[in-house]
Amino acid sequence: VQLQASGGGLVQAGGSLRLSCAASGHTPLSYAVGWFRQAPGKEREFVAGLNWSATRPYYADFVNGRFTISRDSAKTTIYLQMNSLKPDDTAIYYCAPCSVVGDRDWRPFGSWGQGTLVTVSS
Repeated sequence: VQLQASGGGLVQAGGSLRLSCAASGHTPLSYAVGWFRQAPGKEREFVAGLNWSATRPYYADFVNGRFTISRDSAKTTIYLQMNSLKPDDTAIYYCAPCSVVGDRDWRPFGSWGQGTLVTVSS
């Protein structure tokens, strides 16, 4: 399974972006989905996740209320609304189907898509 992220771009600090994540053919998503990011020179890290029924979002501590993960009513697209962006949020953002162990261990499976670049200028 491969999901594709889109919606990245260049934004000033304090600005907002909404990322989208969908499977090819916009097939319904029947699994948990996580957003991850990889900044230059750093390892990929978990950002946010949504369980398969879209009832339980989970966020990394650094999000601190700035991001919201959601799913559309057709269950084909996962969104990541990012507000109050900081230069430290600059990274390539990826989404992936996940298995979840407990509430905190989001394990992506399948292959990574291309990701979408988010650049936050100061």
